[in-house]
Amino acid sequence: MSKGFGQELGFGLRPAVLVVDLLEGFTDRESPLGADLDAVVGATRRVLDAARGAGAPVLFTTTIYDAAGERAAEAFLRKVPALRVLRPGTRWIEGDPRLGARPDEPVVVKRFASGFHGTDLAPLLARARVDTVVVCGATTSGCVRASAVDALQHGFVPVVPREAVGDRWPAAHEANLFDLRQKYAEVLGVDEVVAALAAGSGDGGERPGAVDEPGQLAVEHP
Repeated sequence: MSKGFGQELGFGLRPAVLVVDLLEGFTDRESPLGADLDAVVGATRRVLDAARGAGAPVLFTTTIYDAAGERAAEAFLRKVPALRVLRPGTRWIEGDPRLGARPDEPVVVKRFASGFHGTDLAPLLARARVDTVVVCGATTSGCVRASAVDALQHGFVPVVPREAVGDRWPAAHEANLFDLRQKYAEVLGVDEVVAALAAGSGDGGERPGAVDEPGQLAVEHP
């Protein structure tokens, strides 16, 4: 670790878990976007179960391109045309069922890499008084990295559980975890994250409360 980089951020008192794009379009290898993310899905489910048990907010993202979305993200879709399969009404935009998403867990619809860009995610988390965002999902070098960096830029502590994020390319996965750890996020093992969620905080603080009113985290589901 170089001096001045990679300092500890800790684990706050009011964490939320954000699951980024663990959609059937990414986890089913029949999809043009699909990858081998079975282990990531299993590790993410462990994090989710710990968060649910602790009463911490859980949110998901999906990526959808209707006609308006295609116009807004025209350059992105030219760069990654495989994203065009993420159409309304297709199964590719649905969350992986192994995650056990609940009806009261919001789904944030996005068009770009970050779960924060052009969405209501930041104000949703702020209203719930969240101070730490545990970012799980896919891919490490893409939407996970972008969401973690934006979490930091919105004033939240990003925590990335290393086994609960994945990528199509192992080298990109490892390089981005290293870079996140050095400059933008806390990168921890899933066991550490689960223990911190179960305890209420990484510093032995009070258990994070659920949102004051369930409706505070209500957003449109796809």
